[in-house]
Amino acid sequence: MTTVVWSAETLAHAPGAEIWIGVRTPGTEVAERVTVIRDELVAGGFPLVEAAPHEDEVLRAVHEPAFVDHLREVWQQWEDGGYPPDYGQDRVVPYVFPTEAMLAGMPAHHPVATHARAGLYCYDTMTLVGPGTWQAARAAVDAAQTAADLAAAGKRVAYALCRPPGHHATPAGYGGSCYLNNAAVAAQALRDHGFAKVAIIDVDAHHGNGTQAIFWERPDVFYGSAHVDPGAGWFPHYVGFADETGTGSGQGTTLNIPITPESGDAAWLSALTRLRDAAEMFGTEAVVVSLGVDAAADDPESPLRVTTSGYRETGTIIASLGVPVVAVQEGGYHLPSLGTLVAETLHGLAG
Repeated sequence: MTTVVWSAETLAHAPGAEIWIGVRTPGTEVAERVTVIRDELVAGGFPLVEAAPHEDEVLRAVHEPAFVDHLREVWQQWEDGGYPPDYGQDRVVPYVFPTEAMLAGMPAHHPVATHARAGLYCYDTMTLVGPGTWQAARAAVDAAQTAADLAAAGKRVAYALCRPPGHHATPAGYGGSCYLNNAAVAAQALRDHGFAKVAIIDVDAHHGNGTQAIFWERPDVFYGSAHVDPGAGWFPHYVGFADETGTGSGQGTTLNIPITPESGDAAWLSALTRLRDAAEMFGTEAVVVSLGVDAAADDPESPLRVTTSGYRETGTIIASLGVPVVAVQEGGYHLPSLGTLVAETLHGLAG
């Protein structure tokens, strides 16, 4: 049966809220996501193992080192700067971003103020950093690497119960409730284990702009995503369109299939079949599944209305590639159904 890799440290991240269009709202990416999935899988007989600690080499292979250092240090700098007691802000929240619109081609200097550095690597106001954020994000990376290690050792399917999710984290940026890119780490770990070609199949309801960016120019990792059409007004808004296919040596190794909102299982499974076929044509030797289940009908973030049986069939389609699978948890926010949706997908992946 599929091995479940987890770490209690992934519970340490408490974003507290999201700031969306300037309004502070309750966050949906909560620690209970881990416990309801874990409990459902354990009750279903899935074996549970602890994530093993890893060094930063693979992490720094997919993220710029300065970004990793910033994320590790920014909360302590925020606390040392007195922002919680002096300004009532108990999370790191950016207010200014060094975008091209601001710089207009001019070189950017490194900001001195901590509240300015808060926007140096963050690209939205929704993804807050608190005292346990780094601990949880780093533990999620260890879970992804451990699952990749198991696959390399001969395990047919290994599942990393990662939290916070990761597929919106870019080479040098975080956002979309994601801090470090767990799926990218798993794919790089598989490459380092000797799998010459690795496919990432992203089944989260939203496009994994971060994963796409990390492998945009690489010929050895295929990125394929089925997701709600960003042209219909959905995050990440600016990317995730069908005309994005990679560049340079990575030309042709990206495939996006935007799906019309409310379209249900038929469109979803058709898209997954196309992704499977593309991964097979790519010659993939191992696959990483960015396992978001937020396309499900009951999910508060759901725009696609995929059913429970649709998720099981999703796993079955991917399993037909006949290669080792590392599944990495991404989104999914309806707590009562979350564990069942993940379990059904894993049953499908197990063939």
